[in-house]
Amino acid sequence: MSPFQIKTVQCLSPAGLHNMAYKEWGDPKNPAVLLCVHGVTRVSDDFDALAAVMSDRYRVICPDVVGRGRSSWLANPLGYQLPQYVSDMVTLIARLDVAQIDWFGTSMGGLIGMGVAALKDNPIRKLLLNDIGPTINYAALMRIAEYMGKEVRFPTFEAGVDYIRTIAAPFGPHSDEQWHKLAGDVLREQKDGQWIRHYDPALALAFSSFTQESAAQSETALWAVYDAIQCPVLLVRGSESDLLSRETANLMTKRGPRAALTELAGIGHAPTFMQPEQIALARDFFIA
Repeated sequence: MSPFQIKTVQCLSPAGLHNMAYKEWGDPKNPAVLLCVHGVTRVSDDFDALAAVMSDRYRVICPDVVGRGRSSWLANPLGYQLPQYVSDMVTLIARLDVAQIDWFGTSMGGLIGMGVAALKDNPIRKLLLNDIGPTINYAALMRIAEYMGKEVRFPTFEAGVDYIRTIAAPFGPHSDEQWHKLAGDVLREQKDGQWIRHYDPALALAFSSFTQESAAQSETALWAVYDAIQCPVLLVRGSESDLLSRETANLMTKRGPRAALTELAGIGHAPTFMQPEQIALARDFFIA
């Protein structure tokens, strides 16, 4: 019997309805819920190792953010923005029918978590931000946008694995088995036998109009969001991260919710939390 179930929830955008898929681990009646939200080109399956460990204490919910994985693609790709993602997560939380949740957010998933945690009367008890903050390095953002927008096809699965190893090298050291898992979660075989990354290519459109000026405006807004958070926050930073600077991380410990900061040596953007010591870090924070 599978340790998880695949479920869906219907969400609303200005262009109509769409389905957001999610994996549910553990007892579906458990009122203790951990919501884990992935990065911009990743999927719910990223949290399999974490969820397997945490499901003894939590009902672990891992959604595929719209446009990724098992979820629908938006009719209007300009909707791939934080306000839509926050709205979808509020709908998901309502479906779960619990008074409070804990939130684990990697990169984009952390920004969505910040957006929810800043709302009045929000249900977040504790928030873990995995290598993300209000100030985002513009050059790093463009690096991500560049590989997002490329339509790449691979003649074999192994070629796809090699590609994922290259673009995801900042994730840090992983075993061959873990790299195959990281690749297999986001690659899909086509009818012609080739393999592609499985997300809506139109996701890149949201980045295409992003300028240094608009990035600065977004930064101001994100700091206001961060400053409004009142729950305990753990900020995890890869020591080699090009997206979250040490300066920003240190500032996050001094303003707003005054996050506790942990830095993981030899890792860039972003730690995968597949390794036992990283899982233990999250467990200690949420269960303490």
